[in-house]
Amino acid sequence: MFSFIDADAQVLMAIALAVSIIAILAIIMTMVLYFRMKRFEKAYSSLQAFMSGIRMEDLLKANLKEVRELSHQVSSQGARLEKIEEKLRRDIDRAELVRFNSFKNMGGELSFALALLNQEGTGVVLTGIHTIEESRIYCKAIDKGQATVKLNKEEKEAIEKACKSTKV
Repeated sequence: MFSFIDADAQVLMAIALAVSIIAILAIIMTMVLYFRMKRFEKAYSSLQAFMSGIRMEDLLKANLKEVRELSHQVSSQGARLEKIEEKLRRDIDRAELVRFNSFKNMGGELSFALALLNQEGTGVVLTGIHTIEESRIYCKAIDKGQATVKLNKEEKEAIEKACKSTKV
């Protein structure tokens, strides 16, 4: 009987030893996890302190809201810019003046040809003819750099200069 009790005692001792080893391993793992958690908390606290005490989640939400607002503003500004560019293309933005003497006995180049065109070369050319007795001004329509009526050389020169000027 004594040997039978010894065998049971040995089994119980082996089980106790296994449970003790498992308990020690559990305690070691708990301690490792505890120290890792403390290190994580320290890093998180330093990050929060770096961000002036603002919670990271709140900061990210605020930034996301601001990005959405800015995106909306950019799209509305883009629409406004398209309208402005269209108006700019249609409006007169080029003016070229050519002065000349309309008659050989006149001096001072008092006559002129003034081309007023938009970016597409459409607009008018104003011609002022100065004589001793009077001055007259004529207006001729220009469509894409071409006139439907006959132009003198000064008018053609003013139109060509205006068409060659820089487009926006």
